[in-house]
Amino acid sequence: MMLHGANIYKYARELDCEPEEIIDFSSNINCYQPEQALNISNARVVKYADTNYTALKNTIAKEYKIDAKEVALYNGATAGIYALMDSLKAKSIYLYAPLYGEYQKAALKSKKDIYKINRIEDIDAEIEEKSIIVFVNPSTPEGSYYDLDELFLKWKKKRCTIILDESFIEFEGHKSLRKQIQNYKKLYIIQSFSKFYACAGVRIGAIFTNKKNIKKITPPLWNISSLDAEFLQTRLSDTAFKRNALAMHKEQKYELQNILKNSNIFDKIVKSDANFILVHTANAEQLFEHLLAHKILVRSCESFDYLSNEWLRFAVKDTNAQQKLKRVLLAFS
Repeated sequence: MMLHGANIYKYARELDCEPEEIIDFSSNINCYQPEQALNISNARVVKYADTNYTALKNTIAKEYKIDAKEVALYNGATAGIYALMDSLKAKSIYLYAPLYGEYQKAALKSKKDIYKINRIEDIDAEIEEKSIIVFVNPSTPEGSYYDLDELFLKWKKKRCTIILDESFIEFEGHKSLRKQIQNYKKLYIIQSFSKFYACAGVRIGAIFTNKKNIKKITPPLWNISSLDAEFLQTRLSDTAFKRNALAMHKEQKYELQNILKNSNIFDKIVKSDANFILVHTANAEQLFEHLLAHKILVRSCESFDYLSNEWLRFAVKDTNAQQKLKRVLLAFS
């Protein structure tokens, strides 16, 4: 079973090739990936980082239009998820599934009572008062964006603790609920920077929440490196990056949609508001192996709730990668 995307090292060993030889459509990282030089001086490596990461938090606050005091930084968004789960006292947690699998693992680790809601078929299901809500928006693995205004009011009326994961929201400019953290103190927003800013190797993620909550979820001292912080601060400050990334995403996603549609392999291609596309075919297992034999890795979705191994996910990539995918898909059909 494929639990996460981007496990190219495992498949490289199976294929007896270098990881760089595999085109990784399982990894939903922005396809716009310009080189960014870092000035790594000895003084920077030797010196301790600012324990509060003030400069980086100010840059994040400016980009995401929140207060720097509403930002907690972690060694990746997943680390933030585990820390947050451990800090919350409520026992009942509702996972709007399918969703990122680490939410369930983190809830189990912190001994929560887990209830799952099929957000595709039963999004208005009843929830317990003062419970924890987890909703990923845009969602994974299909990338649907939800207007959560009505649900948000329902959750607030029941005094729920709300965890919203908006890690893919930048790709298509949908409305965020970040501004609500000043109005509802039990709202936490998970923000990964690796997806849109194309830096999965830079392990920094954030929780945005009311500044009164920040003290409760303060991570350990120096939990991210000075070099990671400098890289992300530079990339967030690069206005050309965001402009070029959005333009490339739109163009490459359109190309990928056409490639998948024109292959005539899939009986369902799900509309996406993120940088990946979910598809269905009864021949998904055979297609997965066919693509892998040509050193193309896609995400098999049997590990997601309410899905099966007949669903595959393709991340948006550059034209060279997508044109190879086109040729290999045509060879299958």
